[in-house]
Amino acid sequence: MELVKKAKKSLAYGNSRIREAVTFLLDDIRTRGEPAVREMAAKYDGWSTDFVLQEEKKERLIAMVPEQVKTDIRFAHDQVFNFARMQRQSIQDFEVRPHPGVRLGQRVLPVDVAGCYVPGGRFAHACSAIMSVATAKAAGVPFVVACSPPREESIAPAVAFAMDLAGADVILELGGVQGVAAMAYGYFTNRPADILVGPGNAYVAEAKALLAGDGTCGIDVYAGPTESAIIADRSADPMTIAIDLVSQAEHGPDSPVWLFTDCRDLAYQVLNLVPRVIADMPDPHVPKTAWADFGEIILCNNRDEICRVCDTYAPEHVQILAADPDWWLESLRSYGSLFLGEGSSVAHGDKCSGTNHILPTRKAAQHSGGLSVHKFLKISTYQEIDTEASKRFSAVASRLSRVEGMEGHARSCDWRLTKFFPRENWDFQVFKNHIS
Repeated sequence: MELVKKAKKSLAYGNSRIREAVTFLLDDIRTRGEPAVREMAAKYDGWSTDFVLQEEKKERLIAMVPEQVKTDIRFAHDQVFNFARMQRQSIQDFEVRPHPGVRLGQRVLPVDVAGCYVPGGRFAHACSAIMSVATAKAAGVPFVVACSPPREESIAPAVAFAMDLAGADVILELGGVQGVAAMAYGYFTNRPADILVGPGNAYVAEAKALLAGDGTCGIDVYAGPTESAIIADRSADPMTIAIDLVSQAEHGPDSPVWLFTDCRDLAYQVLNLVPRVIADMPDPHVPKTAWADFGEIILCNNRDEICRVCDTYAPEHVQILAADPDWWLESLRSYGSLFLGEGSSVAHGDKCSGTNHILPTRKAAQHSGGLSVHKFLKISTYQEIDTEASKRFSAVASRLSRVEGMEGHARSCDWRLTKFFPRENWDFQVFKNHIS
C-alpha cells in the first residue's frame, strides 16, 4: 500500500471543549426548562418567539416553495418511504412452540415518540427531513416531532414542506443543543422523545451522545463529518472520480474523501484533476480545505488489498467505479452505504434514491448500520410456560441457578416445583419453603 496523497490532518475523536460546553448547556436546560431554551435560542439563533410552527405560518412557507421543487421533494419522499416500508415488512412478529406447554414469541413495536433533527447552517436540508421523519412514520411511530434552526425568522420553506409531507406531527423552529434538548425533554410538546435521530454539527452530535449516555433517550448514530470513499480500477473515468470526490468534500472543511485504487496512472490523473475541479466550483474554499487537510489517494496492489484497507477505514459512503460491482458487494464488510457503478452517485443516495443518508461515521460502520426503521423499533419477546411444562424448565433453571451461586433464582424455581408437584421426589436439592 502506498499513499499517493496523504491527509495533512487526522480527524479528532472527541473534543473536551465541546463536551464541557454542551454539558453546561444541557444541565442548564434540565434545571430551568423552557426559559433556558428560550434564552439559548435568542442568543444563538436570534429567535425567541413561538417555537411551534403554527398551521397558518406553515401554509405560508409551503406556498413559497416552487412547484418543481415540491415535485422533486415528493419524488424523494416516495423513494425513501417505500424503501423504509419494505424494511418494516421484512421484520415480523412470530410465535413458536418449542415444547408442549411452552410458547415463545417476539413482537415488533415502534417507539411512542421520535425526535428528528434537521440541520440548518449553509444549506436547506429538505432531504434530511425526509430521511428521518418519513422513516419514523414508515416504522409506525405515532408521534414525530421535527426541529430545525430558523433562518431569517423561519425554517427554510423547503424544509417545512418536506417535514409536513413526511408526516411530522409537530415542527419546532429550534436548532442546536437547545433544539435537541427540547425534543428529548418534551418541551413545547409535553411528549419527551424516546429516540433522537438526524445529523447536526459537533455540538448537536455531542448533545445527542450525552442525552443517550445518561439514559434520557436513545439515538441513531454518533454523526461526525461526512466521509466518502471511491474504489476505482483502470476502467474508471478519472474525471468522474474527481468530480465525485469534490462533490462530497463540499459538505464541510473537515469532510474526508478517499480514493482506493490499484492503478498508479489513474491515481496520478485524479491527483492532477481534483484541484482543477475545485477551482471551477462557485465556492471552492470548503472543498479545497477538505481535500488539502483530509483527502487521500491510497494505491493498493490488488482488489483484495483494497477491500482490506477500505474496511479498516469503514467509510460512511463507498462508491464502486470498478469492474464486477457484485464482487465488491460480496467482499466489502464495513461501510454505511454502497454505490455500485458509474450510474450511482453518492449524491443520489443523499437526495432521492431511497436508501437513508443518515449513516455511521468515524469507523462506526464496523459495528453499526445507518438510520432505518430498525432504529425506531423495539424487538420485544414474550414467553408462556404452563404448569406441566414448568416441571422440566424449573428443574433445569434451579440447578443452573445454584451453579451460578444465585440462590434466590433457584428458590423461585423450587417454589414452583413444590407447589405444582407436591408429591414428586426430586433427585437434586429442592428448597422447601417454610414461611407461612
